Amino acid sequence: MQIVKHLKYYRIPFSGLTTGKHNFEFEVGDKFFDCYEHSLVKKGQLKADVELQKQENMLIVNFHVYGTIRLTCDVCLVEFDAPQDFHERVLVKFTDDDWNQETEEVMVLSKTDYELDIAGLLYEYINVRVPYYSKCSEQGKNASCDPEMLAKLSDSPDLDTDTETEEKTDPRWDILKKIKNN
Repeated sequence: MQIVKHLKYYRIPFSGLTTGKHNFEFEVGDKFFDCYEHSLVKKGQLKADVELQKQENMLIVNFHVYGTIRLTCDVCLVEFDAPQDFHERVLVKFTDDDWNQETEEVMVLSKTDYELDIAGLLYEYINVRVPYYSKCSEQGKNASCDPEMLAKLSDSPDLDTDTETEEKTDPRWDILKKIKNN
């Protein structure tokens, strides 16, 4: 129940707004990410500046999200803060029909709706920016891999794959290697 209460904070009641531009500011922190069980991001401190332009039959919503998200380095397993600063835009159309033609850039709401829930959009925009391969020296600000962990990894016999591949080579390939060298 507390999760639902927290996500209500990310709703913009647009029905009472006049035509024109309106600005909103939202904090996106750990409580936000806790609401999403499968979020790639578990911790972060972000701000979302949202500009909502209300028109007669549509809304234009511009997002500017900035701050940091906490990631774990895939090389040394150290957590680090990765800076984020991006812009997104979504158009919101109103319709009487049940026919829903939503795309990535266009959301469809009923003409009877009175508020816009942006929690799902923020979740998606932030999680899409998590790199496939996280490395603190590349995505972190003034961060580098833990030298102690790198030393342990370089001393590990399990990572010496060159000798393993040579030992596991099928002897039938030796004949072909001799042909190649001639």
